[in-house]
Amino acid sequence: MYETILYEVAEGVAVVTLNRPDKFNAFTEVMHKEIVAALKEAQKDDAVRCILLTGAGRAFNAGQDLGEVSGEDIDFGGFLRKRYNPMILQLQKTEKPIVAAVNGVAAGAGMSLALACDIRLASEKASFVNAFVSIGLVPDSGGCYFLPRIVGIGKALELAMTGEKVSAEEALRIGLVNKVYPAESFMEEAVAYAEKLAALPTRGIGLIKRTMYKGLEMGLEETLDYEAYAQEVAGSTADHKEGVAAFMEKRAPRFTGR
Repeated sequence: MYETILYEVAEGVAVVTLNRPDKFNAFTEVMHKEIVAALKEAQKDDAVRCILLTGAGRAFNAGQDLGEVSGEDIDFGGFLRKRYNPMILQLQKTEKPIVAAVNGVAAGAGMSLALACDIRLASEKASFVNAFVSIGLVPDSGGCYFLPRIVGIGKALELAMTGEKVSAEEALRIGLVNKVYPAESFMEEAVAYAEKLAALPTRGIGLIKRTMYKGLEMGLEETLDYEAYAQEVAGSTADHKEGVAAFMEKRAPRFTGR
């Protein structure tokens, strides 16, 4: 079904693997389209309650495959609007938790892809490189939006202006990633983490995601009002009722994602 990615669903988790290991999983036009298609497929599938995004081989994603565009007179703005922006927006529109399992280098737009995910897990061998400056370009694919919000404006400017490579350990220290795991058990740990998220109230998590991101752009009064709306929706879900019942009955909840 897919040429450049692998898509597999198990235990409530859709594992999307960027699958061009010989090219460090660099982006192509086909890959952009397939990532968007996979996210839409996962959103529609009630059996999917969490999405885990990772890379095959030694890299997570090395950014744009320059071999695909070399020698062309590129309209950079049009290129981004057509290829990259829809992918990043789809990550945000997908109301299920999306976890980046960064198994190796995440460079350029590959780093931006990881930043656009809700949670980032890293192998101890992972690294992050805001590589745009090395070819005289500006961070794109949401890099200028997510990076300062995640690590603060000062650190974001430093990483973007210097193109400094960030190790997994340093990424954890500055809040760029949420957890770091040993390389030999990384995917096992990442899948287990995703399965825990998949067992939680999926609609509630979707509302948390939507409300938090909206809160970044709104004032306090607007955020309070949107929280009230989101709580109204969450309060009508079967998972809310199950959570209350489980609490009263002193048992573990059995959430269904509804």
